[in-house]
Amino acid sequence: MEIERKFLVRDDSYKSLSASHSYIEQGYIASGCGRTVRVRIRGDKAFLTIKGPSLDGGLSRYEFETEIPLSDAHDLMQLCEPGIIRKERWLVPMTDGHTVEIDEFFGDNEGLVMAEIELGAPDEPFLRPDFLGDEVTGNRRYYNAHLRHYPYRMWAS
Repeated sequence: MEIERKFLVRDDSYKSLSASHSYIEQGYIASGCGRTVRVRIRGDKAFLTIKGPSLDGGLSRYEFETEIPLSDAHDLMQLCEPGIIRKERWLVPMTDGHTVEIDEFFGDNEGLVMAEIELGAPDEPFLRPDFLGDEVTGNRRYYNAHLRHYPYRMWAS
């Protein structure tokens, strides 16, 4: 079970706090009714992920993820629905043991920067760094699968 909270990001101060960052490309083999089958290439590793629908407003959902050979991921990307997501992921370790993952999007989603914090329980406390802005947990418009069809560049300002 994946439990995470999502936030918009106010500024780029996270970059100087990050322990690492990597480029990600991900495509969706299938998506609909809150379920997704995703292939992700992150650096020299690749993963196949299946996510189920959320029953609590987007805070948690079932997730199965397994590493796959990079060559298989490149082949599977050819089967994906239109709209590949491209982003840079920055990892910021916090003193409370959590890691904040910040995604800086490219292409049609350029300008969108979001952060996620994975938790062990829905009510688990966490340090909230100053670079976090408004919470968007459960707002489907910020889901990567949604951004493929309605990219950030299309949103009204």
